[in-house]
Amino acid sequence: MYFTDRGIEELENRRGEEEVSLGWVAERLREFVDLNPDFEVPVERLATWLARLDDEDDE
Repeated sequence: MYFTDRGIEELENRRGEEEVSLGWVAERLREFVDLNPDFEVPVERLATWLARLDDEDDE
């Protein structure tokens, strides 16, 4: 298990039953980057990866 998996598991356990919009997630990511600018690049990569997940050109 990667160290980051613990945070993912906590998110799933605490909020896994909730339904939220991607707009809400985008706002939370912006807030996180505003508070933690050192994480701008990884958050940007995650957001781009999620946005392009279904792109056939990337396969």
